[in-house]
Amino acid sequence: MDAPDSQPQATTPVSMVILSIGLLLLLASLDQTIVSTALPTIVADLGGMDHLSWVVTAYVLTSTVVAPLYGKLGDLYGRRNMVFVSVALFLLGSVLCGVAGSMTFLIASRALQGLGGGGLFVLALSVVGDVIQPQDRGKVQGVFAAVFSVSSVIGPLVGGWFVQYVNWHWIFFINLPIGLIAVVIFGSSFKPRGIRVKHKID
Repeated sequence: MDAPDSQPQATTPVSMVILSIGLLLLLASLDQTIVSTALPTIVADLGGMDHLSWVVTAYVLTSTVVAPLYGKLGDLYGRRNMVFVSVALFLLGSVLCGVAGSMTFLIASRALQGLGGGGLFVLALSVVGDVIQPQDRGKVQGVFAAVFSVSSVIGPLVGGWFVQYVNWHWIFFINLPIGLIAVVIFGSSFKPRGIRVKHKID
């Protein structure tokens, strides 16, 4: 549990927090565009053409379901802690996707990956609210919008490059260094705030 921090705003390096959150959002948004590009190759390798759509749907479904929960869990247990949980689930799912030897295993791994990915977007906006004053939040949202624009352009290129010159497994393994760098920066820059709000999760 986060320890109380009497001066969270004064001790938080805002630029580093924004950098780490931007990397996490890039990670989550890139994943979708890279995977879509590699789907034909994945199906050719693993088979299961009838279940092709579930490689994408499993991720979207689980990430959508858990997104509202992360908001409440962040209030209950601390946003810093929940970012760590979210990233851990996402990276674990990425590893399992990368070693998948069947379409069923890949779909299950994508569902686990979505359990983490659903928190990345929600918690990113919450963290911004903690470290940025209201009048400056529009600028930060503009930066995050640019992240999504960049991912939509480079995602298919990166996915195509991995498929052509390496193999499709690396479209998932590439998440590991990016995610680890982002979480290290976040953990060292976003200090525990010690603020909790009780919720009843229905």
